[in-house]
Amino acid sequence: MKTVTKILLILACVIAIITGLMLIVNHFTWVGILVVTCFFLFAIAAANTKSYKRFSFTILIFGIVALAMFYPRLFIKIGDFNLKLLIVPLLQIIMFGMGTSMSIKDFKGVINMPKGVLIGLICQFTIMPVLGFTIASLFGFSSEIAAGIVLIGCSPSGLASNVMVYLAKANLALSITLTSIATLLAPFLTPLLMQTFAGEFIPIDVWQMMYSIVKMVILPIIAGLLFNQLFHGKLAWLDKILPIISMGAIALIIAIITASGRDSLLEIGLLLILAAIIHNSAGYFLGYWGCKLLKMKEADCRTIALEVGMQNGGLASGIAIEIGKVATVGLAPAVFGPWMNISGSALASWWRDRDPAEYDKN
Repeated sequence: MKTVTKILLILACVIAIITGLMLIVNHFTWVGILVVTCFFLFAIAAANTKSYKRFSFTILIFGIVALAMFYPRLFIKIGDFNLKLLIVPLLQIIMFGMGTSMSIKDFKGVINMPKGVLIGLICQFTIMPVLGFTIASLFGFSSEIAAGIVLIGCSPSGLASNVMVYLAKANLALSITLTSIATLLAPFLTPLLMQTFAGEFIPIDVWQMMYSIVKMVILPIIAGLLFNQLFHGKLAWLDKILPIISMGAIALIIAIITASGRDSLLEIGLLLILAAIIHNSAGYFLGYWGCKLLKMKEADCRTIALEVGMQNGGLASGIAIEIGKVATVGLAPAVFGPWMNISGSALASWWRDRDPAEYDKN
């Protein structure tokens, strides 16, 4: 381990101990700053460690969430400008970046792997909405919080699942195809599923939601695809900077939503985290074993498990702002998003050391 990394970890641990002591003696003045600093130091240290580098962004998100919880005013308004208005443009930037990483060949998987694509899509748009509705109903959340949980379940998978599939030694081509097709189907399926499963919680305007998703997702992705076709390999600096911009946009979206819904999170935060763990874990479990029952290859089972269990929290957040309920409906995406990255990374790491071919022999 590098000397700088060791120093950062020691410093973070010292700050964590000081923070704990301050909490014990009820001295809260500097607690917020210390907690945020501790997370940021851990994130930098992780980024400089090969084994934990992939966790650095998730740790950073926790730091951003802590900052928004302790100092919400930083992410609500700047002067007279309401920062919630940035969520949709930021999501469009993320989707544009997704489009630039895609190409027409990503959709050929429908022809090359029809069984995997069909099963993956069916699992994605049946298991997760039903789980979301069931969990929201059983936990007795308020109607708008419950609708946010259903919204996560009705959303397609995101780019994070592709990264986890790669780490898990699964079928990356199938993962990219599933993410691409599910995202393109989202303008039609997500509103219809929301009307079916969340209609009893909040009013759902199907056509308005379809328009919002097309505006936030489809148009930017098409623009990104065209950009990729015209300038692929010609602007290397842009290829490097777009992922960084996308990560920054995700962090800012989560911060704004957390700050907007801070009071609600303080009331139901732990219960919402528990709901996220159950929803996400059940998605992995049912996705994986459903494919096992259908006699699919181990790599494909892993792929579909990750695609089913990990949703596009950014899209769900964008829909929440479009319907004017980011402080309530938007809370579930803000909580579920970081958790999905943690669980996905852990599952991918566990699978990484287990060769899929060995499972197929048994």
